[in-house]
Amino acid sequence: MSDNPLEPNPQDYDRINVNVEAELAYWTEQFGVPRARLADAIEQVGPRVVDLQKFLGLPVVGTD
Repeated sequence: MSDNPLEPNPQDYDRINVNVEAELAYWTEQFGVPRARLADAIEQVGPRVVDLQKFLGLPVVGTD
């Protein structure tokens, strides 16, 4: 995890920091959704990655 907001990888893999452009770009690519869809999903269920995966109908790996 990095504290540098310019690095392309997320600071936290459990939660998206919506104030860091690089994180939004990273998760948009990882989830394979347009930015507007990611923004809507975050608005609906919050920034937790596992919640977003479920909401977007993506496979959730490594939970249980």
